[in-house]
Amino acid sequence: MAKAAPAGSSPQHSDETRFLAENNAAMDKMMAGMHAKPSGDIDQDFTAMMIPHHQGAIDMAQAELRYGHEQLRRIAQEIIVEQQQEITAMRLALGQPLPPPAAAPDQPSDLAVPANPQNR
Repeated sequence: MAKAAPAGSSPQHSDETRFLAENNAAMDKMMAGMHAKPSGDIDQDFTAMMIPHHQGAIDMAQAELRYGHEQLRRIAQEIIVEQQQEITAMRLALGQPLPPPAAAPDQPSDLAVPANPQNR
């Protein structure tokens, strides 16, 4: 059951608060993941930093799908697909295991957090 917005706030304000929290968490996770200890292998070091960077873009695009509006939905979907493909290509180039396959979300309802129906 959806939690009611506090008195004096709108559902849009509540969505903005949740979006900012998710976006900040994604950025914090990305920045922490990019602090990789040098391995002595340039390609390994590059991917150790770039994979969290790309995953951060995916996480931020998913937050946009959850809370954003129609104008940017396609761009967010494209970011998710493209960044997943680049992560896969980097892992393949280094012989690393691939992440499990996942369908790209095409609607906010495909994501873990329900979207506000007013955004559609």
